[in-house]
Amino acid sequence: MRNKPLTQAFRAVDVLSTALAAIGAAGALALVAVTVVAVFFRYIIGDPIYGIGDLSTMLLSVIVAGSIIYGAKIGAHVQVDVLNMVGGRKVTRYCDVVVRLLSAAIAFLLAIALWEEMQCGEDCGYFTPNLEIVHAPFHGLLMVSMAGYGLLQILELIEGLIHFRANEDPNERS
Repeated sequence: MRNKPLTQAFRAVDVLSTALAAIGAAGALALVAVTVVAVFFRYIIGDPIYGIGDLSTMLLSVIVAGSIIYGAKIGAHVQVDVLNMVGGRKVTRYCDVVVRLLSAAIAFLLAIALWEEMQCGEDCGYFTPNLEIVHAPFHGLLMVSMAGYGLLQILELIEGLIHFRANEDPNERS
């Protein structure tokens, strides 16, 4: 059973995850449409669309931003749990603390790096090469996604510490 502040924090991450997943899904639909149009123009009409790679790349970043927290929340990220097979919960409860702290730290560092990249402007390659699509909104979306992922790791760490002596971690998925 979660305490009230922890439950509210998880709900806030759920709202963020759902919003980002919806944006990512819209990006995936847009990428499908762009790809169909690009293939049609290239192979049927014989005239490729200039800058379609820029648009596809930016849409891919939207899809990635939309999937980071959602994938972590539902256990969709690939993992091999060798420690659980070798040492069971006695080993993993200690390793989970280290792994979640490192994951959160890396996610927050990436969010900070994306923020700094947004502030850098033209000196850091502010635009895509062909269509000059500004990177800032896409970096912002990725920054929010990584910060949310870091927060999710911290919340799961706290919940794991609350249930440290339990036979199962409530965040472990089989």
